[in-house]
Amino acid sequence: MKNTLSILFFLLFVFGAHAQTYIQLEPALTNSPGTLAGKSNLSFEVGRQWDVFSLGLDIGKTSLEKTVGRDTTMYFELRPNLNIFQQGKFTNTITPGIGFIVNGEENFMTELTNGIEYAYSPLLHFNIFFGQYFYSGRYSSSNTTFYGISIMKYFKPSKAKALFSKKDKE
Repeated sequence: MKNTLSILFFLLFVFGAHAQTYIQLEPALTNSPGTLAGKSNLSFEVGRQWDVFSLGLDIGKTSLEKTVGRDTTMYFELRPNLNIFQQGKFTNTITPGIGFIVNGEENFMTELTNGIEYAYSPLLHFNIFFGQYFYSGRYSSSNTTFYGISIMKYFKPSKAKALFSKKDKE
């Protein structure tokens, strides 16, 4: 199963027609108890987008509060994203994610996020998002709700092409 998923992701990246590469910065606030720094999180994502589907690798921190001892806030996450509905420059998005928190007692993380993305230009998009993180470990589990904004930069504009051209028909 693991090899099958690896091959599938490899094929998506290698043979993905007209894929765009992007980077994204995502600051957010959670409803967890604590200080403003404890409620704040920040992540950075690098990924590729194919038409309405994108897949990114995210690295971030679940809290920006200073920690005593080893850092248990850093995480890595795989984030597929689907653009559900588009009207003009606005797009409704949904993102289920799965990740791992380094050194955390609740080290398995899943995410479900909805967002409203605005295409400021072909290369720069802004997104307002909200959702939940679910954490689980061997002896405990928890969840938190979050709200944030993101700034996405594409490296080249999308150039949509027809699936079939006149040359293919002749």
